Amino acid sequence: MDRRFVIIGAVSFIVLVFLSVVFVPHSKKAKPKPKGNYKLILSQAEKKEKSGDLISARALYKKAFLNITNSEELDKVNSKIEDLNIKILFSPLLDENSKEYIIKPGDSLSKIARKFHTTVELLKKSNRLKSDTIRAGRKLKVPKCGFYIIVDKTQNRLFLKKGDEIFKSYIVSTGENNSTPAGEFKIVNRLRNPVWYNKNIGAVIPPSSPKNYLGSRWLGLSIKGYGIHGTTEPDNLGKQVTKGCIRMRNRDVEELFDIVPIGTKVVIVE
Repeated sequence: MDRRFVIIGAVSFIVLVFLSVVFVPHSKKAKPKPKGNYKLILSQAEKKEKSGDLISARALYKKAFLNITNSEELDKVNSKIEDLNIKILFSPLLDENSKEYIIKPGDSLSKIARKFHTTVELLKKSNRLKSDTIRAGRKLKVPKCGFYIIVDKTQNRLFLKKGDEIFKSYIVSTGENNSTPAGEFKIVNRLRNPVWYNKNIGAVIPPSSPKNYLGSRWLGLSIKGYGIHGTTEPDNLGKQVTKGCIRMRNRDVEELFDIVPIGTKVVIVE
C-alpha cells in the first residue's frame, strides 16, 4: 500500500511539473530579444552610404530593420531603405533588380523600353544619358523586375511593389465618399504637364495655371476619367478629398512617372 502511494505521488509531481512548463502564462514568458546590435549595424550602414557604396548600405539597413522592435526606429530605417531603392534604380549601379544589355543595331531607347517593360525616362536616368541617341555595342543598365502599384484607400498610401516587396511608398489623396473605384486596372496613358478639361465650367485649364488640379504628371487608368496625378493642394494629401482620382505630390508623381510604363498593373483596395 505504501509503495502504491509513493508511485502515485511521483507521477502526480511529474504531471504538475510538465503542466507548469507547458502552460506558463503568456505574460510571464521571456520576450524575444533582438538578434543583433542594430545600432552598430546602422552605424556601419551610414558609413557605407557616405562612402557611396549604396548597395552595401541598403543591405545593412535591411539587416538592421530585422533587429529593431521600436516602431519609430522601424519607420526611419524603412524610409532609408526606400530612398536607397530609388537612388540605386536611378543610378548606373547594377543590383538584383537590373542587368546589362548590349545595344544591337537598329535599337532605340523606346524599343528597348518596350522590350524590358520600362520607360525611356528610366533608361536615360539610370544610364546618365543626356539624349535619346544610342550606339550599337554600348552596354546599358536595364531593369529586370516588373513593378506594379497598390493603392490602399484606407491608409491613403500608394505602394510601388516588385514581387512581395514594397520598393517605395507614397502618401496620396483618394476620393471623397468612397468615389475612388476599387479593383484591378492598368496604366493606359502617360502625360507630362497635362491640360485639364474642366467639364463643369466648360473650360480648358493649361498646365501653367494654379487652377489646374492635375499637377505636373498624369497616369491614366483603364477606367475612363480616373488616373494618378499631381496636385496643387499638397496640404490635403493623406485625406479622402478628390472626385475619385489619386493625387500625389508633384515630385512624387514625377518620380513614379519615370518608373512605370503603359501597361503597369494598378490594384486599388478598400
